[in-house]
Amino acid sequence: MLSKGDHEQHDPLAAFDPPDLPAVEAIAEIVHPDFPEDGAVFAERQKLYGEGTRLLELDGVPSGYVLSHPWRFKELPALNALLGAVPDDADTYYIHDLALLNKARGTGAAAMIVGEIQRHARGRGFAHMSLVAVNGSLPFWHKHGFRALSPSVLAPELIAKLASYEATARFMVKSF
Repeated sequence: MLSKGDHEQHDPLAAFDPPDLPAVEAIAEIVHPDFPEDGAVFAERQKLYGEGTRLLELDGVPSGYVLSHPWRFKELPALNALLGAVPDDADTYYIHDLALLNKARGTGAAAMIVGEIQRHARGRGFAHMSLVAVNGSLPFWHKHGFRALSPSVLAPELIAKLASYEATARFMVKSF
């Protein structure tokens, strides 16, 4: 678990700023080598919706991050693509990416991050959150209350976009 010392020194999970982007990119390269994204993607997400970013620090060292933002339900931003804007008619809170280095796993950090983002989404009035589960993360997200939608209820465009992530990618939703 995260130690009391971490909480007494500073918040180990805070929104990140542009100077934090190199650390976020470095974590992404380690955790998601099969899903590379340009630095411009991280920078744009931070600029468009900084409230949905969090950088996890353990012992003062960046050890994980989350990127999230309002979006349209059952629509996916393309991988490694700029959004342009957060849609005015957003009706879901989308988790774009959650990445933790090995040293952060098993510390309670993942539950802390998911809880923080869930509180944020609820506080903004969203009825649900959505994400794409990749890298065998389906059980992790299921444990946190997300459920995979059957491909039979997804539009062909969404199914094709999921396939662009990886063959086992699943669209998942958590309703409040």
